[in-house]
Amino acid sequence: MTFRSEFSYETRPVRVVFRPGAAVTATPDEAARLGLRRLLVVCGSRGETVARAVADALGDTCAGLHAEARMHVPAEDADRAVEAARAAGADGCVAVGGGSAIGLGKAIALRTGLPLIAVPSTYSGSEMTPVWGLTEHGAKRTGRDPVVQPRSVVYDPRLTLSLPVPLTVTSGVNALAHAVEALYAPDASPLVSVMAEEGVRAMAGALPHLAADPQDLDARSRALYAAWLCGACLGATTMGLHHKVCHVLGGTFGLPHAETHTVVLPYALAYNAPAAPQALTVLGRALGTDDVPRALWELAGRLGAPRSLAELGLTEADMAPAAARVAGEPYANPRPVTADGARSVLRAAYEGGPPEPAGGTTV
Repeated sequence: MTFRSEFSYETRPVRVVFRPGAAVTATPDEAARLGLRRLLVVCGSRGETVARAVADALGDTCAGLHAEARMHVPAEDADRAVEAARAAGADGCVAVGGGSAIGLGKAIALRTGLPLIAVPSTYSGSEMTPVWGLTEHGAKRTGRDPVVQPRSVVYDPRLTLSLPVPLTVTSGVNALAHAVEALYAPDASPLVSVMAEEGVRAMAGALPHLAADPQDLDARSRALYAAWLCGACLGATTMGLHHKVCHVLGGTFGLPHAETHTVVLPYALAYNAPAAPQALTVLGRALGTDDVPRALWELAGRLGAPRSLAELGLTEADMAPAAARVAGEPYANPRPVTADGARSVLRAAYEGGPPEPAGGTTV
């Protein structure tokens, strides 16, 4: 691996507890360690059973359960959650579930300053970042604020045993996307590169086992470990084209989050490949391939994941306005993103065929 001789890396103040059964056994201890006595538990409707078990384990320190998290965190949902936290007199929040639940917990933290404990049940990685997102008036906006970084993260592989195989696969590929973009981020560092390579290797190795046997606790543990590493990469670096495309498709066009990441990743990486040779070398080593975009596309296909935006509901008429949004705001990316470039990525992802090597020169 080529050594990066100039870099910066900021350590984030987060404590991680990782063990089977930790959701119930460790969450109360983490709350006590933080001195929290009135916790609002937030989750989505699908994760309410697990969240209630966490709430029961918290006992008298649970001030209520708010089960209204939705994908992409609509602003009106954030408003209601903040009102619920204030009405409960909460001095902290526990988010139980996937990216939607943790995103809602972050919205509460952003508006109130309350400390957040995250208990993730998918591989989204949001728990390891200071990044928040809200969707309002048909657009998703994101930002970074240390106040939304969870103070404790409780990883319990048993929580992921009930994750359906299709969501297991797409959530896992979503995690891979964080590591992929971290490798060519302008604020990458040697530590991020090590975490990204290990995260990609671990996740790509775990997902086929989980597709074959969703109850394989060892594979669940390895996938959750990979999600931690990939999420840490996301939290430490600036994301580029891939995440911008997915935010536009989710926030403006309502496409499902993890599935969209799964479809877009090979094509966004193929577009950036000419400008990111070192990233491709690391990813090739992790995946054991000379053609990383195609290997990611083939992995999704073998695991039964969707491979086209058309499958997810995007229409031909959506592509021009989506490309304009993708190219319309500046953001870090190894290769300049023009309107034509954005359209080429969206067209390829819409059709879902094997990703072709991108043309153009490196920058």
